[in-house]
Amino acid sequence: MTRIELAKKGIITDEVKEVAKEEGLTPEDLSKNIAEGKVVITKNILRNIKPLGIGLGLRTKINANIGTSKDKIDIEEELEKLDIAIRYGADAVMDLSTGGPLKQMRQAIIKHSSVSVGTVPIYEVAVRTIEKYGKIVKMTVDDIFNVIEEHAQDGVDFITVHCGVTMKIVEMLKSVERVLPIVSRGGSILADWICHNGKENPLYEHFDRLIEIAKKYDLTLSLGDGLRPGCLQDATDKFQLLELITIGKLKDIAVSEGVQCLIEGPGHLPINHIETNIKLQKSICKEAPFYVLGPLVTDCAMGYDHIAAAIGGAWAGYFGADFLCYVTPSEHIRLPDKNDVKEGVIASRIAAHAADIAKGYHQAWQRDIRMAQARRNFNWQEQINLSFDPEKILSMRTERPPIEDEKVCSMCGEFCAIKISRKAVEE
Repeated sequence: MTRIELAKKGIITDEVKEVAKEEGLTPEDLSKNIAEGKVVITKNILRNIKPLGIGLGLRTKINANIGTSKDKIDIEEELEKLDIAIRYGADAVMDLSTGGPLKQMRQAIIKHSSVSVGTVPIYEVAVRTIEKYGKIVKMTVDDIFNVIEEHAQDGVDFITVHCGVTMKIVEMLKSVERVLPIVSRGGSILADWICHNGKENPLYEHFDRLIEIAKKYDLTLSLGDGLRPGCLQDATDKFQLLELITIGKLKDIAVSEGVQCLIEGPGHLPINHIETNIKLQKSICKEAPFYVLGPLVTDCAMGYDHIAAAIGGAWAGYFGADFLCYVTPSEHIRLPDKNDVKEGVIASRIAAHAADIAKGYHQAWQRDIRMAQARRNFNWQEQINLSFDPEKILSMRTERPPIEDEKVCSMCGEFCAIKISRKAVEE
């Protein structure tokens, strides 16, 4: 039985107890939310990793994307990126590889990773189809589902599937102006296939086949936002909302069949659209876990998109997003390097932590209380330990230390406000 089926029968498993203990919930409440599709545990039955809970009432989680491209194929470097992502706090990683030996890359990441691993199988379908037939549009329905099964057999914990890019929506897109019609790679591949073949999206038409594979491995389906807005001008338009309604219905089918689902969301959104987007998703998808890319709150932050995404992610998390996909400084520019991965993870972690504080999450508040006490007491080691990048903080303090008093920093020195005020009020 799948996790949802077990939960519906009132059977509380050890992994549910483990997640509940870590999150400060009762196993009964957590199990009820799993049964209702409001929480997922992203763990393939073939994996032996710590279970990750995502959803209602849980800490806001973050994902880091890694993977090769045709222009940069280096498995060892991608494994280094994986280590960096986990070291700095990624709760999950996705292998988005499109270049080189894709199966070898995926298997290496799964073997090497201590956290949940996700993939987008349609990328590999596209690569194989070009190699075999010369054109993406020649991929077959079996090609798609055979690759999905391979990913599940390898132990992938969750997969992005763009089931909501339907023929009806693609036809509408032809006659209505959108600045950036489709910015999702998976969404564009399927739209191209639909237009060329005049047939319905196989992931939508044969959703029952997807359900069958997912049940076999307790694979979590991340229902992808193939029509997410790729710029602020397209934010919260009818294409995005029609897709959301479509995948909301598919999510209901999946949960009724015992399959866990995440719902993926935008994208590029101005700050004043974020609350509306989260509330729409939570209403349409009945509190299903929401997995958002960013959202990026401006289109003009190239080189600093991790900051734009952290701003949007903090707001999204506060309003109810459950899972933030990081964005790196190299977004829209190039394949991320190792430092980009680190910067992206840390920015996303800060966003998730800020959201958890705003939501009143106890463990987040306790961390900040401890930091405040450490500053009050000039406990630098504790401050370093509580920071999101201890190595950087230690390096910065070492490079420019205070000259006279090691308690203070070299910014204020003898004019340290904490030191002066404590002396004034405590004597």
